[in-house]
Amino acid sequence: MHSAPTWDPQQYLRHQGHRTRPFLDLLARISDLPDTGGVPARIADLGCGPGNVTALLAERWPTAHITGLDSSREMLAKAEKYAGTTPGGGFLEFREADAAHWTPDGTYDLIVSNAALQWVPNHPESFPRWIEHLRPGGVFAFQVPGNFTSPSHALLGELCDAPQWRDRLGTHGRRYVHVLDPAEYLTRLADLGCEADTWETTYSQLLAGEDPVLDWVKGTALRPVLTALDGDPTAIAEFLTEYRDLLRKAYPSGPHGTVFPFRRIFAVARKRG
Repeated sequence: MHSAPTWDPQQYLRHQGHRTRPFLDLLARISDLPDTGGVPARIADLGCGPGNVTALLAERWPTAHITGLDSSREMLAKAEKYAGTTPGGGFLEFREADAAHWTPDGTYDLIVSNAALQWVPNHPESFPRWIEHLRPGGVFAFQVPGNFTSPSHALLGELCDAPQWRDRLGTHGRRYVHVLDPAEYLTRLADLGCEADTWETTYSQLLAGEDPVLDWVKGTALRPVLTALDGDPTAIAEFLTEYRDLLRKAYPSGPHGTVFPFRRIFAVARKRG
């Protein structure tokens, strides 16, 4: 989200099932929100993307006032179809905001972020500001990818550093690596007076289709590269061919598809009352 690339909501949603599962696992670890005395709970989804997971918040807390925040106008345009009064009588809205600079405009009961903070350099430095705006007993919860040393990302960084691409792409293949280990997140959140739970999960994802790992990263890790090469279709085709060949060796297709292990890091922190 910081210095955000151009996003393609349709490409991002091509693997919607696998991308949504970690968010569902995160939600399952969030217990009840604070008692608001009949006032609708206030929830912020930081880095809401195309809004499909934000809508899941309305299913979990039907009467809540939920605000999805994202810096990508392309993503927000896709999310607008979910906006308005929710079936449970709550309200869902979307606003443009950059997580690197966002300050809550009031008190929230839940601030949640799904696979977005890895794009924000030094995002733990924003934790005090966000937790300060939680109601006592309120929750800050997020999940981020933790697979930046896996072949898919290591090979991307190496290719961007190769002589034929270095001048044009520089650090575009590595610049989004801003995540901590679960223990580091736990310490930081505990230092801020929260009861925190952090953990990691590696999902062994079985992807179908031709070159499915390349198709996956086109929606996420490749966005900075594709943005940097925008307007040069020949260069894009050449880069994708080289990267595709590397991925085929790293993630060979099997009889049931292509196995793509994906590590995720989770945190749920409740502000002490």
